[in-house]
Amino acid sequence: MQQLEELTYQKFYHIFNRGINGCDLFKTKDNYEHFLNLYDNHISPIADTFAWVLMKNHFHLLVKIKNEEDILNLEGFENLRGLKIYQPFSNLFNAYAKAFNKRYHRTGSLFEHPFHRKLIDEVEYFKRAIIYIHNNPVHHGFTEYAMDYPWSSYLTCISVKPTHLKRDEVIGWFDNEANFKSAHNDQEDVTDFEKWLGLHP
Repeated sequence: MQQLEELTYQKFYHIFNRGINGCDLFKTKDNYEHFLNLYDNHISPIADTFAWVLMKNHFHLLVKIKNEEDILNLEGFENLRGLKIYQPFSNLFNAYAKAFNKRYHRTGSLFEHPFHRKLIDEVEYFKRAIIYIHNNPVHHGFTEYAMDYPWSSYLTCISVKPTHLKRDEVIGWFDNEANFKSAHNDQEDVTDFEKWLGLHP
């Protein structure tokens, strides 16, 4: 695994993690929904979200950390200076692990630590990250098409329902919704992208 990026204000990151020793993170619909509710509480105040997927034993997020002034002006976030910006993510994982362990009568760590993150600073990688995240269920054989998987932001991107997801910006990177859909239907070898993320040696 490559050296982890430090989180910095106003930067884009691909953030991902998995269950410790590959264990399941989500067993029921309620688990997925609870994680998303916690995510909204802990992460939405400090980061804009552009794509996400929750898989059975891992997840991927594409986020942009908000600017420092806006975050420090939020009630309860006044101490998030400098490298402390990682703390809301740790709080999210700890809160979910506590609830998961209580429900399933288990103890100990649930997530690998520390969580993985990769700075994204090129438009082409924004697009590849979005496609990779939405097509994760396809790569792992859960569905044939991204639109058939319920626990990702793909359907939100093509919806008109209110959302915190930065849907207009995402579609804008692909110029229009038709190109967005077409790009997700193209078969792509993800090996080099996963190496870039540090998932493979």
